[in-house]
Amino acid sequence: MKLGPVFYVVGVLLCILSASMALPMLVDLYFHHPDWKVFLICMLTTFFFGGLLILTNRTDRLTIRIREGFLLTTISWVVISIFAALPLWFSELHLSLTDAVFEATSGITTTGATIIAGLDEAPPGILLWRAILQWLGGIGIIVMALSLLPFLGIGGMQLFRTESSENEKAMPRATELATSIFYIYTFLTVVCVICYLMAGFELFDAVAHAMTTISTGGFSTHDTSFMAHLTPEKEIVAIIFMIIGALPFVLYLRILQGNPQALYKDSQVIWFLCILGSMILLLSGWLFWQDPYDFSRDTLLEISFSVTAVITGTGYANADYNSWGTFPVMLLFFLMVVGGCAGSTSCGIKIFRFQIIYAVTDTQIKRLITPHGVYTSLYNGKPIPSDVPLSVMSFFFLFALSFTILAGLLSLTGLDYLTAMSGSASAIANVGPGLGNIIGPAGNYSSLNDTAKWLLSFGMILGRLELFTVMVLLLPRFWKP
Repeated sequence: MKLGPVFYVVGVLLCILSASMALPMLVDLYFHHPDWKVFLICMLTTFFFGGLLILTNRTDRLTIRIREGFLLTTISWVVISIFAALPLWFSELHLSLTDAVFEATSGITTTGATIIAGLDEAPPGILLWRAILQWLGGIGIIVMALSLLPFLGIGGMQLFRTESSENEKAMPRATELATSIFYIYTFLTVVCVICYLMAGFELFDAVAHAMTTISTGGFSTHDTSFMAHLTPEKEIVAIIFMIIGALPFVLYLRILQGNPQALYKDSQVIWFLCILGSMILLLSGWLFWQDPYDFSRDTLLEISFSVTAVITGTGYANADYNSWGTFPVMLLFFLMVVGGCAGSTSCGIKIFRFQIIYAVTDTQIKRLITPHGVYTSLYNGKPIPSDVPLSVMSFFFLFALSFTILAGLLSLTGLDYLTAMSGSASAIANVGPGLGNIIGPAGNYSSLNDTAKWLLSFGMILGRLELFTVMVLLLPRFWKP
């Protein structure tokens, strides 16, 4: 295994992270906040280590093979989380190392779980840094989903490598594709900022929330999240751009290339929107049945916002849905793990995997009824490659196993059943808020013990990197020559 290319790429990523620290430094400098010095020192430190890795591992030909790909993916997210925690650790918030790493990991994985209380009084540079981390994490996961994961064959993602190879004349190469997606991602962020400004946000809040909306991250500049901005206009903008962030970004590129039907003809998009709409109707019907006199247009908007925030993994809160009753809480708990579409900024199991399982199950039922019939499982109207169903089913098993083990370990740290279960699901699915009074939409993770925070930090990276990417590094055979 050649580690040089791996460390070289990590060095480049650290330099990008270092450059990103300049913006919150300038914001703190503008507001005369002393934390600008912290960002300056952290920026120089990160750039030093990044430059050192680049200079000591420079090569004429950068080749990343499968084994190096697994190692690069995991190491890059872990190293970036550590260096991203430096400004949080040394800021005037006086966070512990555990809290700083937890917050940075939550940001870069676009989870949105926070341990910071008093966000309304927090330094502006820190608030912007949290938003930047989620924005970088959002574009990072899109690029990874379009390039590395199909190449590594993670959890059925090879299905999208097949689609790419069939359309290689129409689609740009990997580097050009990533660049094009970055431009689209940036453009949508700017549009989101403008929409938030028109909806009534101040400029700083509009920029910070636009970054965390399009990345489906969910970090807010206020302790009460969207409850502090409760107007229909802001909620509608958030709902629209959360959905945009949860759809495949490569389809936006195909629209720009002259294929406007790409978005609404994609079965993954249709499934996602149908699940989203049906869950909103189901919860609305439940709450209306419980108290028809208290149901209003604002209630419908509140439900739409909460369901969208949960299924996309954004984690914004505009209401304490714990007070809606046991059925809504149970429904939202299962929605946590569903996630958005492959190639989007959202996490979770992903819609296409549910489609694969449905297609395979449907085919199996038909074979049971008519054993001599010939049936083929289809995805988007095309036969599913033979290795994809096994890969997807393995992902489901590993997801359930990881969730169970993490929940068990969290309960051993002293957490109650609901907090441990929802915390595990929230971390692995990268949702953010859990359920219950402690880590629910009205609380945060600050009261958890350090052991639980480290476990959750590992769970967030595990979920963000699609489980197998991390787990394969734990196998002794991976490290054998």
